Amino acid sequence: MTQRKRIAIIGGGIVGATAAFYLSQKNYEVALYDDGVGQATSAAAGIICPWLSQRRNKEWYQLASKGAAFYPQLMDDLGESLTHSDIYQQVGALVFKKNLGLLKKLEKTALKRLENAPEIGELALLSPKEIKAKFPLYDSEESALFASGGARVDGSLLTERLIDQAQANGLRYYSEKVTLSSPNSSEYVIHTKIHAKTYDTVVLAVGAWLPELLAPLGLDVDIRPQKGQLVQLHLQEEMANWPVIMPDGEKDIIPFANGKIIVGATHENDGGYDLTPTKEKLETMLEEAIEIAPGLKNATITGLRVGTRAYTSDFAPFFGVVPEYPNLFTASGLGSSGLTSGPLIGYMLSQLISGEATDLPLSNYPIDQYIKKMNKKIKI
Repeated sequence: MTQRKRIAIIGGGIVGATAAFYLSQKNYEVALYDDGVGQATSAAAGIICPWLSQRRNKEWYQLASKGAAFYPQLMDDLGESLTHSDIYQQVGALVFKKNLGLLKKLEKTALKRLENAPEIGELALLSPKEIKAKFPLYDSEESALFASGGARVDGSLLTERLIDQAQANGLRYYSEKVTLSSPNSSEYVIHTKIHAKTYDTVVLAVGAWLPELLAPLGLDVDIRPQKGQLVQLHLQEEMANWPVIMPDGEKDIIPFANGKIIVGATHENDGGYDLTPTKEKLETMLEEAIEIAPGLKNATITGLRVGTRAYTSDFAPFFGVVPEYPNLFTASGLGSSGLTSGPLIGYMLSQLISGEATDLPLSNYPIDQYIKKMNKKIKI
């Protein structure tokens, strides 16, 4: 009788949770390790609207666009409604620019992208009065570009649901910090304070902590951390169908059902791995949001979230098989678009492990450009 493949996933953020969900549906022994510290998912505001980004990297746009298009399939696989879910809903996105000229230029770009991405939905330049009709808290004289396909997602709820479903499928969950070793080319050992377990296949979905895990294998990783902070508010309003607000800067406003609002997130390149909330940063972000939506002054602060995003030196993501380590898979460098592209990447990692063709070519996201051998192997 053939032994079942033993798979360990390290990291329970959006990439690891999605990979765990899909792999748990197959005839594998799957374990997920997560210490719950600093997930990039915690620093993600929750807006799915890559089509109105002005980043020029074509590979990044293709990944983000297909990632946004993947959400309906993911929700269907989870048994979630596309119209009445607390996790994900297409409510539309309102995007602002410094002047009307830039807004019209963005509209032109979006109309061109609409040809290959019908998920964008309807596009329209809205006046301040039209914006206020969709988002009653709005009070400004700026116009905005509206894309009806824009969506909001609660990353915490999504990862919880994915892991819960995976556990129902037999996934073993360990809330542990781990280290990794590889005694030979055909197996890997996950070490915790209480045990050491051997696996045939390992997925490293730890974002900015990837260099720490791969250093003992003699590998150097082009990854740097970026701190992100969010504020969660509550208002006595029903905002289930309000669109998300994407102004210039770091003050995105994402309304959810039952009066929940997220404002953020910051992008702090000097924050490193520090997960301490910064009062000054959070107050500045809130003040900027209140300028657009004065009604937020009446909101109650119900929580703060701090996470660490992972960026490469050229801001491009990567995923695939770690060079010279068969059956060791990873993904990182997703930056602030992790919630958009992370589920698709997690799904594609499950495809790779299962020997299936991936939805996008790995050659567009070459892992060997970002993970290289050190001069000397570090022993643990």
